[in-house]
Formats: sequence, C-alpha cells, structure tokens
Amino acid sequence: MKALVTGGAGFIGSHIVDSLISKGHKVTCIDDCSAPQNSQFYWNSSAKNYHTDIRAEDISGLYDGIDVVFHLAARSRIQPTISNPAESFLVNVIGTHCVLENARRAGVKRVVYSASSSYYGQKNSTPFNELQPSGCTTPYSLSKWQGEQICDLYTRLYGLSTVSLRYFNVYGPREPLKGEYAPVMGLFKRQKDSGLPMTIVGDGNQRRDFTHVSDVVEANLLAAERLNVTGPVNVGTGRNYSINDLAVMIGGDRLYVADRIGETRETLANNARAMQELGWNPKVNLEDYLRSQ
Repeated sequence: MKALVTGGAGFIGSHIVDSLISKGHKVTCIDDCSAPQNSQFYWNSSAKNYHTDIRAEDISGLYDGIDVVFHLAARSRIQPTISNPAESFLVNVIGTHCVLENARRAGVKRVVYSASSSYYGQKNSTPFNELQPSGCTTPYSLSKWQGEQICDLYTRLYGLSTVSLRYFNVYGPREPLKGEYAPVMGLFKRQKDSGLPMTIVGDGNQRRDFTHVSDVVEANLLAAERLNVTGPVNVGTGRNYSINDLAVMIGGDRLYVADRIGETRETLANNARAMQELGWNPKVNLEDYLRSQ
C-alpha cells in the first residue's frame, strides 16, 4: 500500500507513519511543523518527507499513486482557537478541502480523517454515540465537524471513500508538552518533572475518556482497510476518569485555576461501531500505563 500522511511528523501522525513503514508500506509524509504545542517533530527517514503546508498549490503531485490518505494536519487545541478562530477555519476547513480535492483528482481509494469528540459538546448525554447531534461550542470543534461534512460531501458527490474517526483525549509517547494549553496528560507530566504543581481547571471533577495513541493508530489502520465503513466512528475506550483521578495517579502537588470557556464537562465514548464495524478493540488501560512510567 502507498499511503500519504498529513501532519505526519506530529504526535499521532508520526506514530501512524512509523507503523505503516514497519508493516512494509510506502509512505509520503507532509507536515509544516507549525503546531505551537509541539516541542519536537518526528520525521521517519524511511518515508518521503515534505516540509510544506497542506494548502500549498504545488503539492498535488504528491497524491499521485497514493492508495490511502491519513489526514491529521490540523489546529488541535480548543482554547487558542477561541482567541484566533480564523486560523482554525483556514487550516481545519480549507486545509481539509484541499486534501480531499487533491485525493479526488489523484484517484485515491480512501481518506481517513482525524475528527474530534469535541463534536458532542455539552448538550449530549454520555456515552456519546455517532447518531447524536452536533454540540459544537468552539471554533475548534466546529471546524473539525465541518471537516467531517466535507468528507461526507466528497463521498456522496464524488464517490471518494472517506471515514471520520472521532478521537477521545489521546495520550502517550510524543504527546505535546508546550504551553498552558497542552493536553492535560502532557501538561501534568511536564509540570511534575519541573517541580511545579499540576494546574487543574475548575474543580477537577471533569471526566475524560483517555485513549492511548497506539490504539488510535490501530483504529486508523483498520479504517484504511474497511472501505465500506463511512461517516463518523468514535475512537475511545468507553471508560473515563476525572482530572482529579489523573492527578492522583501521576502524583504531585495541585493548583486549582479558574474554569475555561467552551470546555466539556465529560467525555465518554460509545465505541460499539468501532468494535463491530472496524474490528477495533482498545488494548491500553490508563492506570496500567501510568504505573509503568
């Protein structure tokens, strides 16, 4: 298989690139290394690597001969998109359109889109299932959902096979560490390693479905093969923990700070579709992982 991975030097994308190459596939990687929360980018020397923007006009030829596109390039933090909504729409909406149009013109067989569980927002009850309506509350969540809608349009109108994987709170090796809006797992680890208290937003009783990056990679590879599976698919463990629980498991001092606008109180995946239609089953348990660190 010949695969193209956008955002392929970032957290999740680099793991997908590594896994594809380890299985003998040929990989093209595109990344502009602009994600502000990443302190490092991970290029696999066995891939064809391109340091460029997915919206660049001169990269359509990179899609020629590609079987599957894994589209991960995005602005991926909630709070920064509130202060700078334009960038999230330019990258997450216009960028996704560029990827899909290039894939369509090149005759790509399948596009696996990295969507977000932020789609469900605050109004839907848990566990979240794919039939629930949008509850988007931020530019980030809305832009990622619009990416899903463009995928659906390209499937219906042009026959391009697409699937949208809604990730739930991904963690693991290479997770972003920079800044106050880094994902909570990486933020807590960085603060503890620096001798600082872990900053907990609000009362810390918010609950999150933490999903290990290796399980997310497996969902992507399975989704690439199941061409009949289209539309949204939840990728979460079906179990959640409070932020206070996480702080106890990591260990260390805590500092409680003010609530943030737009953040969901609870995430929890109904992962029945992923298990039944993709044959996916999450393998990594959060507590076991943290004990091993």
